[in-house]
Amino acid sequence: MIHPRHQLNEAFFTPIRLSLMAALGRTNEVDFSTAKSLLEVGDSTLSKAIAYLAECGYVTVTKSYAASRPKTWVAATAEGYRAYQQHLLALRAITEIPPAGT
Repeated sequence: MIHPRHQLNEAFFTPIRLSLMAALGRTNEVDFSTAKSLLEVGDSTLSKAIAYLAECGYVTVTKSYAASRPKTWVAATAEGYRAYQQHLLALRAITEIPPAGT
């Protein structure tokens, strides 16, 4: 049997990227300001997390204007959502391994 840790996705190893995917869920689109507030992080930290996940193909970034102010939206891709769900399954499998000697 292969240990479930081998199924973990490195894209979600940082708490910020994992938290962002959790906030996005399957269909949610979140604006940058809301994500920053939800995750309690600064602009730079969130920008880096979004850029990394976008490079992996796990999120899309859309820019628009609201009241002549730029607004950035982030959404999980179908691939990103699947990868996130598989990562969660691996975490559950790891935590459900019975202790040695039982």
